[in-house]
Amino acid sequence: MSTTTTVRTRPTWTTANRVGLALTLILGLGNVTSAFFPTPDGEVGPPFEVLLADTVLAVVVVASVLVAWVRGSRLAARIAAGCVILVAISAMPAFFVDVAPGVKALAGAITLVTVLACGLMLAPAKRKG
Repeated sequence: MSTTTTVRTRPTWTTANRVGLALTLILGLGNVTSAFFPTPDGEVGPPFEVLLADTVLAVVVVASVLVAWVRGSRLAARIAAGCVILVAISAMPAFFVDVAPGVKALAGAITLVTVLACGLMLAPAKRKG
């Protein structure tokens, strides 16, 4: 009887993956404090509940990116991507309400960076072997 052993190797991150992880980390860190700066009364902006959700999601993003980077976990990268996409979706109402053009431009830029970061982060990685 012969016994075969299958060794699974975890993927190594490419430069593109690392850039995507870094961009996602920056996006996450930028949203960690959202709940601590609520929209002032009388101004148009996200409700506190949305800011609180963004803060919680941002903490998950930061933790997931760190796990993904250190352990090479593709699952952690997918979790980070899902959470950062939800944060970007929470900025979408800025395009449909009467806010300053700078706020709309910032929401657009964050959305584009989110798409870029997720695409880079989730691109196929090299296999060790």
